[in-house]
Amino acid sequence: MAIFRLAWQSLANRKATAILTLLTVAISVTLLISVERVRTQTKASFANTISGTDLIVGSRSGQVNLLLYSVFRIGNATNNISWESYQELSQHPSVDWTIPISLGDSHRGYRVIGTNDDYFKFYKYGRSQPLTFADGRPFEGLLEAVVGAEVARKLNYQVGDEVIIAHGLSDMAFNRHDNAPFKIVGILAPTGTPVDRSVHVSLEAIEAIHVGWETGANMGYTPDAETLEQREYEPAQITAAFFGLKSKIQTFALQRHINTYRQEPLSAIMPGIALHELWGMMSIAEQALMVVSGFVVVAGLLGMLTGLLTSLNERRREMAILRAMGARPGHIFFLLVSEATVLTTAGIGLGLGFLYGLLALLQPLVQQQFGIYLAITPPTQYEWILLAIVQLAGIIVGLIPAFRAYRHSLADGMTIRV
Repeated sequence: MAIFRLAWQSLANRKATAILTLLTVAISVTLLISVERVRTQTKASFANTISGTDLIVGSRSGQVNLLLYSVFRIGNATNNISWESYQELSQHPSVDWTIPISLGDSHRGYRVIGTNDDYFKFYKYGRSQPLTFADGRPFEGLLEAVVGAEVARKLNYQVGDEVIIAHGLSDMAFNRHDNAPFKIVGILAPTGTPVDRSVHVSLEAIEAIHVGWETGANMGYTPDAETLEQREYEPAQITAAFFGLKSKIQTFALQRHINTYRQEPLSAIMPGIALHELWGMMSIAEQALMVVSGFVVVAGLLGMLTGLLTSLNERRREMAILRAMGARPGHIFFLLVSEATVLTTAGIGLGLGFLYGLLALLQPLVQQQFGIYLAITPPTQYEWILLAIVQLAGIIVGLIPAFRAYRHSLADGMTIRV
């Protein structure tokens, strides 16, 4: 303990150099753990987007593409599913529940999801958490809408407000369905998933607002809301569907049945396997980020080594005095190692402080902008391993100046040449 106290006092006498070295180590540790935390939390946020769904069914395409546009609202479907095929598959004996969704429209940059009541009954996220309402209720009438938490917050919507849906993903004046505004009847509680960034309407409403848009553009005949509500509608096609099965054992059999469906080319994917493939595609980027953060840690430790070696020549008289007072060469050796250990430990502690400070500041912003929840939790086992490696590397770095100091003799320290 006396060695560590002496090391701390020695560092206190060289405050400027010690503080700069400490900040270098702290920043490198902050970056290293931040990259690891963002990587793991991003995976967790993606994995928590959908829960309890056994199969996702869409038109024939790659499973990652189907997962992205159906669950994460990224990209577009290559084709649609006919309503007849969906109804036939939903009546399969192994199917417990289904959720049809129709994509393609938007509202001020947010995706519009056409669905039915089963969406609010069976869609789950996180650890099988159901959707709940912060205010209002599910849609019942034709021109009623339910908005996600972020939509309501960003656009300052309340229950009773009206919204106008645009045709396609660009919200321009010429492609808005302004003849049939929707009334907000419900606002969903925050989920930290793409549900927060969606506007939900009925499948019948999607058909109704596209009367006169059959060719993909406004042909001039656009009935008003009162006229639309007097008709009955049935979807001609949907974008995708979520399937929940009565038994997990039947998953592969139904998947094979859908993938070989004769009426039209379809794909059925399991969300977990598709996510695993997505992570495989992103693994190179993850490894690159970890390598970059690793090099930053190395740069920080080299900065500490440079500082110790630079000050070593100036401290030769100090070492000689210590030797003259009875300190052995081994004491000098452990003094230098202790200084490196103290700097590294303090740098790790300060780096963790920076990390949690950044998490506290950026957590709401990251969740709102990207839907990724960065949990403020103690370091994981893997993060402790990384910190231990940094600590060990700091001790090893301290061995270099310590060995040089060990070799300095008392006479050399007392007769420094200028």
